[in-house]
Amino acid sequence: MNPDPGAAEADSSLESPGGLEPAQSPDHEIQDLVPTWAPSGKRLISGLLGLNLVLLGSALVAGGAFNPDGLKHQEPQVFMLLLMGVSLVWMLWYLLWARRQPGICPHKDHHAGGVPVTVVLMLFAAFSLLLCVFRAGYLLSVMACKPAPKVLSPFFEAPFLALQTYLLWAHSKDCIHRHKTATRSGLMLVLSADLLLWLNAVTEETVHEEMELERDDGLHPANASQLGGAGVMNSTSCRCSASAACLVFRKGFEVLYPFNMEFYLMAGCMLYVMWKNVGRGVSPAHPPHATQKLTLQVVYRGGVPYGLAAGALVLAVGVVVFILYQVWVGRRRLRHAAFLLFYGYHLAVMPAMALCCVAGVLVHRLERRASEAGRNPTRSLDVTLLVAAALGQLALSYFSVVAAMAVGTGRPLGDLDLAYSLLSLLEILLQNIFIIEGLHRHPSRLAARKERRRSSIFKIKKKTPAPGERTTNKTLLDGNAPAAAAREHDGKNPWTKRAIQEICAFLILSNVMLWVIPAFGVHPQFENGLGKQFFGFSAWFVLVNLGQPLSVFYRMHSVGALMELLIAA
Repeated sequence: MNPDPGAAEADSSLESPGGLEPAQSPDHEIQDLVPTWAPSGKRLISGLLGLNLVLLGSALVAGGAFNPDGLKHQEPQVFMLLLMGVSLVWMLWYLLWARRQPGICPHKDHHAGGVPVTVVLMLFAAFSLLLCVFRAGYLLSVMACKPAPKVLSPFFEAPFLALQTYLLWAHSKDCIHRHKTATRSGLMLVLSADLLLWLNAVTEETVHEEMELERDDGLHPANASQLGGAGVMNSTSCRCSASAACLVFRKGFEVLYPFNMEFYLMAGCMLYVMWKNVGRGVSPAHPPHATQKLTLQVVYRGGVPYGLAAGALVLAVGVVVFILYQVWVGRRRLRHAAFLLFYGYHLAVMPAMALCCVAGVLVHRLERRASEAGRNPTRSLDVTLLVAAALGQLALSYFSVVAAMAVGTGRPLGDLDLAYSLLSLLEILLQNIFIIEGLHRHPSRLAARKERRRSSIFKIKKKTPAPGERTTNKTLLDGNAPAAAAREHDGKNPWTKRAIQEICAFLILSNVMLWVIPAFGVHPQFENGLGKQFFGFSAWFVLVNLGQPLSVFYRMHSVGALMELLIAA
């Protein structure tokens, strides 16, 4: 207990961001107890609602994937249609009525819905809407052999996706303080629908991959008699007819599939931040930093030429490797060369990325910026997603290392696969360290050690500054003038800012290419590798299909985090 009321008020002012909150009356403090304690129970209710929806939907999706003939009434598709319909009703209620109520959103979370994340989300949303068009055309072409809920799914998914995109674009920063129970429950409905649609996309992609593997392993019409007459009829009943429109729709559906999967993961992350921000108190005097636009202008004008040039080279070579792999892997004579091309490219790019991450960590240590304090659901989610999404590739790498220890490498491709696994471990771990340290740096405030050293210098000199100098020094020491601190810092060590920008530019383009390659169907781990030999085809197939979507999402999430580091450098 603090016996001094004045000290208590001083402590409360220090706890607020920047100490800029006005003094509060006792009545206002009593009212603040409501948003402090009430959200916990309501958050529990909405959290349990989302948990049960996701578990029920996952069971239905898994049942439809592993035993499609057992669910005769298309229960998974019907459940997701109902969930999307209810989510649409809630989003319309929020946008057309609740959002217009006075006092519903007294302030915003400026860390949520950053410019890089929003731009990437808009891009994925555009491709996902185009995917809905191709999917609707394909399903209408083969609707004679498709169930009605599956044919209707793109017509429900398109408005659900479009309205959700507008919600996240316009209101992802909202901190809602009215109708909190309904808002949390609605956000959890939309989040559950996103997770189940992503899971359904992963299982459908798994079936597609399995069919491709069976075809490559020699399942041709010549041996189709082994399947029996019923098997032949089932395998050909839902194929595209000779019409060119059906083939175009199916090809567009296959090409645009990865964008849809990434959209639902990114949208789910942004909805989670909105859910955490319901009822949250944030200081209104916490605007985005003015240096962001200046940094983007520097990048656009060629202020980081080396990082952009090196990243563009990685991107151009990666596109060539991707095209050659897709052409060569289907030919028996060039199949081995396709695998060598894939492993060779990654073994050249990932060490360069790892060295850049080490250099970035060293620059962070030399720069010694202060760490951001306070609770921030956006930053916490960024770190959680980086670590969780990295588990996919880390698990595959460790399984490959165990297989190499058990059976040995033996062949050149085995040695390359082992080296690829080890380098993947190293590069992902170092990149996570670099990004996480950068996300927690204060964008303008110097470290406490430098501030103490500066204050000790002032004490030794005992020189009385002019009134203008006194004000400048005081604001720098207190940390209440971010722009002045940033100018002083940049003038003292301009090379640290330039180094971080060069490193981030290179890593952004490299991660984009490492996302494109697996997202569009390059998976040599399915057909070649030590894991398939040691664990068996079925077990390894499941492991790769669980790990690859997480690895793809990790690359895209890394791009968003690196964009924030580049802007705030």
